[in-house]
Amino acid sequence: MNYISTRGAGIGERHTFSDILLGGLAKDGGLYLPGEYPRLSADELARWRALPYADLAFEILRKFSDDIPVEELRELTRRTYTAQVYCNVRDEENAAQITPLKTLGVEDGAPLSLLELSNGPTLAFKDMAMQLLGNLFEYTLAKHGETLNILGATSGDTGSAAEYAMRGKKGIRVFMLSPHKKMSAFQTAQMYSLQDPNIFNIAVEGVFDDCQDIVKAVSNDHAFKAQQKIGTVNSINWARVVAQVVYYFKGYFAATKSNDERVSFTVPSGNFGNVCAGHIARMMGLPVEKLVVATNENDVLDEFFRTGIYRVRKSSETYHTSSPSMDISKASNFERFVFDLLGRDPKRVLQLFRDVEEKGGFDLQASGDFARVREFGFVSGRSGHDDRVETIRDVFHRYDTMIDTHTADGVKVAREHLQAGIPMIVLETAQPIKFGETIREALEREPERPAAFSGLEDLPQRFQVLPNDAQRVKDFVAAHTGA
Repeated sequence: MNYISTRGAGIGERHTFSDILLGGLAKDGGLYLPGEYPRLSADELARWRALPYADLAFEILRKFSDDIPVEELRELTRRTYTAQVYCNVRDEENAAQITPLKTLGVEDGAPLSLLELSNGPTLAFKDMAMQLLGNLFEYTLAKHGETLNILGATSGDTGSAAEYAMRGKKGIRVFMLSPHKKMSAFQTAQMYSLQDPNIFNIAVEGVFDDCQDIVKAVSNDHAFKAQQKIGTVNSINWARVVAQVVYYFKGYFAATKSNDERVSFTVPSGNFGNVCAGHIARMMGLPVEKLVVATNENDVLDEFFRTGIYRVRKSSETYHTSSPSMDISKASNFERFVFDLLGRDPKRVLQLFRDVEEKGGFDLQASGDFARVREFGFVSGRSGHDDRVETIRDVFHRYDTMIDTHTADGVKVAREHLQAGIPMIVLETAQPIKFGETIREALEREPERPAAFSGLEDLPQRFQVLPNDAQRVKDFVAAHTGA
C-alpha cells in the first residue's frame, strides 16, 4: 500500500506504512492517507464476524501495513489486545471481549448502546490505539537500530494513554504538552505522577490548541525534527487512526446478527480522529447508516456539518468545559475528511488549509461542495454543561449505568438522530472517575474507581511549566535528548 499527502507533495514517491509510522505531518504540512482505501468483500465481512478482537485487528491492519511480515503483525496485535492489558472492566464476564457492547435500551424504536472503549490502563478510549502504537514503535525502532523522541499534545486523555503505552519502551522518550491547569485532577495526576525517566510532562501556559500548534510548528521545522528524531503520537499519526477503525467493526458485529443490517455511530469529537476512523471503516464497506459528530460548547465541527462553514476559534474563544478532552477549536484530522469530500484534490485542500491559517477558515457551502457531506453519512449536534449533567443523571437512573461527561455529550446528541430499527452505538470516551466533579454534581455520589487507581491524586507529581512558545519547547527537548 502506498501513502500520499492530502496536500500533494511527493506525488510519484512511494511511502509504506513503516515509512510514515514514526512521523506525523507530511513534508508539505499535509496528512498521510492511503492512495486508495481497501474494499472488503462480503466473504471477508462474514468471516471477520466471529473473530476475537486481536485477530480482527490483525485482519484490518494487514490491509494497511503490508510491509510488515504477517506473523510479526499477528504477534503484535495478540500481544496488545489481551484481557491482561484491558483489565479495567466493569463486568468481569465481558473481559475477553476487550470492547464490550452495553445495550442501554430501545428509544424511539432504535436500540441505543454504548461501546465500552475505556477498559485499558488509563481508562480512556485512547488506549485502544496507543497500546498498539507503543508496540509498533518499539518493534520498528529495534528493527532499524534507531531511537525516537515523541512530541505530543493532549487535552486530557491522549497524554496519559501515550505515556502509559511508551513508559519503559526501549529507544523512546516522550515529551507531552498539556494546557496548564486545564485538565481534570484525575487526568493531571495520571500523567504528572509518572516518574519514568523517559517521560517528560510540559504544562504550557495556554489552551490545548496552543499545545497542538507548537507540535505542528516543531514538525514543520524539518531540520530540528531530523536532528532530534522527533515523532508524534497525536491523532494525526496514521497508525493511531487505523487502529481505531477496528472497534467500529467490532461494535457493528456485536450490534447486528447479519451483514445485511446497518448501524449508526455517535462519536464525541474534538480533533476528528476517532470519527475519521469511522469514516474510513465506512469507506472500506462497513454498513454504516450515519456517523454522528457530537461536540461540546467548542462546536467548530457541529457548525461545519450544519452550515458548510469551517471557522476555527482563537485561543481566547475556546471554552474550558466539563468535557475537557473536547475543548478543541482546530480539528487536526478534519483535513483527511475534506480531502475525500473534495474528490481527493490536493491543490484545493492546500488552498483551503492555507485559508484556515490566513483567514481563519473556509466556506464549502458557497462552492457547492457541502452538498456531498450527506453522501458520507455525516450529521452532528452540540451539547452543553447542563445537557451533560442531565444526561448523566438520566442514564444512571434509567439504565443503572454511570457515564463520563464526554460520553454524555455523545448520548445527548445520539438521541437527536435516532432512526427506528437502526441500532445507534455511542462510542464511550472514558470511565467516569476521570471527571469526578461533574459526576458528583449530577449524581451526588462519588464515581466508581477501579482499585488500581486508589490514591492516585495524592502521588508526587513531576512536570515543567513553560510559556506558549515553540522555541522554549524546542530548547527543553534538545536539553533532555543529548542530541
